[in-house]
Amino acid sequence: MSGGRVTGSAINRGRRLLLAGALALPALRTASAQGAREAPGDMGARANAGTIGVISGGVDGTYVRIAADLAAVLDDGDRLRVLPIIGRGSVQNLTDIMFLRGVDVGIVQSDVLAFVRSRRLVPGAGSVIQYIAKLYDEEVHVLAGAGIARVEDLAGKRVNVDVAGSGTAMTASLILEGMGIAATLVNDPQDVALERLKRGEIAALVYVTGKPARLFSGLSADSGLRFLPLPMTPALMETYLPAQLLRAQYPGLITGEEAVDTLAVGAVMAVYGWTPGTERHRKVAAFVDAFTTKFDRFLVPPRHPKWREVNLQAQVPGWVRFDPAQPAPAARPRRRY
Repeated sequence: MSGGRVTGSAINRGRRLLLAGALALPALRTASAQGAREAPGDMGARANAGTIGVISGGVDGTYVRIAADLAAVLDDGDRLRVLPIIGRGSVQNLTDIMFLRGVDVGIVQSDVLAFVRSRRLVPGAGSVIQYIAKLYDEEVHVLAGAGIARVEDLAGKRVNVDVAGSGTAMTASLILEGMGIAATLVNDPQDVALERLKRGEIAALVYVTGKPARLFSGLSADSGLRFLPLPMTPALMETYLPAQLLRAQYPGLITGEEAVDTLAVGAVMAVYGWTPGTERHRKVAAFVDAFTTKFDRFLVPPRHPKWREVNLQAQVPGWVRFDPAQPAPAARPRRRY
C-alpha cells in the first residue's frame, strides 16, 4: 500500500492468502472431526497401546546407543512406539523392569541375576525376569603390576574394580568370590586406577569392556604391567563364557603368539515374563516379533557395529528365554501396577 492506494502486488498477495486458507479448511475440519469423534481417554489408550519403554545405560555407554537403535528401527509411530530410557546400572535396570511403570525391556549384564540372587537384593527376580536375546560379549580384563603372576596372588591385595555400582564392580566381586580370592576392592575411576597401578599403589585393576579397550592402548611392554589369565571353573561356568585376549588386540601387553585366557559376560535384552493373554504380554510379544522380523536392519550403518556380534539363537546360562507360546510360572511377585 502506497499513498492510500492498494497496489496490484498487494492484491495478489491477498488472493494467495485467501486461497491458502480455503485449501486448509477441509484439513482443519477433518482434524476437528477426528478429535470430536475420539475422546481424550481413547486417544491416550491408543497412544499407549503399543508403547515399549527400554531402560538402558548412561549417556556415554553402549547400552543407550543400542536402545536408540531399537527405537530407530522398530518405532513405526503407530502400532509400536519404542522409548529409550537412560538407566543406572544392571541391578537398578533389573529392579526397574520388575517394578517401574513404563519400563518393559532393559539391557543388563548377563551376570546380574547371579549377583542379585547371591546377595538377596531383589527377591523373586529369578522367577520373573527372562531374556529376549543375548546381544554381545564384554571381556573381563585383569591388568596387574609387578610381583603378581596369577590371579590367586591378588588375595589380600588392593584391586580396583571401577566405581561402586558399576557393572565391572558387580562382575569382579562375583568372579573373585567364585574363585575364593579375598582381595581388598577399591573404587576409583578406571583412568585414575591405571595411574595408581603404574605407581604401584594397587596390585591390579579389573575392567569389563569389549576388546580392545581404549584404556590400555598406550601401554607398552616396558610398563611392567601384564594381563592375568582367568581360568574357567565349574562355578563360573554357570554364568560366564570363555574368552581370550590376543596379541593383535594388545600388542604392547601380550608378547608372542600366546593368547591370555579370560572370561566374558554378555549384554542381555531382559524382560518381565508377563502371563500370556495379558495386555503387557501382548505388547512385549509384538516388540519381539518386530525385533526378529527386522533384525537385518541392525546389521548395516548407521547402526552400532556391536549388532554384528549378535546371534539370536545364542543361549544365556542361568536365564530363561521369553517365549510367548509358553505359560508363565504359576508363582510370581506382583508388579506395583
